[in-house]
Amino acid sequence: MDKEQKVLLVGATGYLGLHIVEQLLASNIDFKAVARNRAKLLDKGVPEQQIIQAQVTEPKAIKGICEDVDVVISCLGITRQQDGLTYLDVDYQANLNLLLEAERAAVSKFIYVSAFNAKKYPQVRLLAAKEKFAKRLLSSSLLQGCVLRPNGFFSDMTELYRMAASGKVYMFGNGEVRANPIHGKDLARFCIDAIARRESELDVGGPEVLSMNQMAQLAFQAQDKPSKSIKLPDFIRRIALSIVKRLPEKWGGPAEFFLTVMGQDSIAPAFGQYTLGNYYRDELSAKAKQQRV
Repeated sequence: MDKEQKVLLVGATGYLGLHIVEQLLASNIDFKAVARNRAKLLDKGVPEQQIIQAQVTEPKAIKGICEDVDVVISCLGITRQQDGLTYLDVDYQANLNLLLEAERAAVSKFIYVSAFNAKKYPQVRLLAAKEKFAKRLLSSSLLQGCVLRPNGFFSDMTELYRMAASGKVYMFGNGEVRANPIHGKDLARFCIDAIARRESELDVGGPEVLSMNQMAQLAFQAQDKPSKSIKLPDFIRRIALSIVKRLPEKWGGPAEFFLTVMGQDSIAPAFGQYTLGNYYRDELSAKAKQQRV
């Protein structure tokens, strides 16, 4: 991308957002980062004058936020429901608030990070909210919209590591459902590369396709533990899914998403260099050792 372009990053303190911050700093790209709390960004070395503290769910709080901005990158979305906010409040409405500001300020490009196969599962509340915004973005005639749809993040695989640490990994079916999750560092680079691309929609996953059995084995190996996986009949997943669909979004939303996508292969176009085994061994094992000190 042209380093003279100015980027506005929203959702900057989440898992992906912090990796994008690192990429922007390393590439000497002019940017500002929006966050509710400055501390994480300051810890990353972001100069205070490049941090905008704002609540994006409040339109008045972000008025004029896109002035002199060329590209907006939004990885804004709910990971854990808090403050009484819903998926529609954040994944849709907060992003829409931002888009309206971007259109008013004549921003040239708006990149939105959604989720792989969001179109395929309109019944899943999280994905429905993301896709509702994606449709609005791609229909804009005032700027170039680009929707990135990454496969699962390595951070989503942390629970497998924790189960392996306890000695047993539980999974549904025969464990042969496959996916290619992606490391935040690789996805951050893909986001920056997308600034110069012309496609309006881009799917992306990590460099290796793994079954749940293989992912569990990597988690055990990273901790030098014997492998022990407990296979639960898939009908249990389906029953659980039918239950969580009826629960309020705060309690059932995340489980609804994960139980849905765990039902079949999820393989996106490969990108990047970081492997899940290295993530388990280098990052999670290092964190576990620090916690024990």
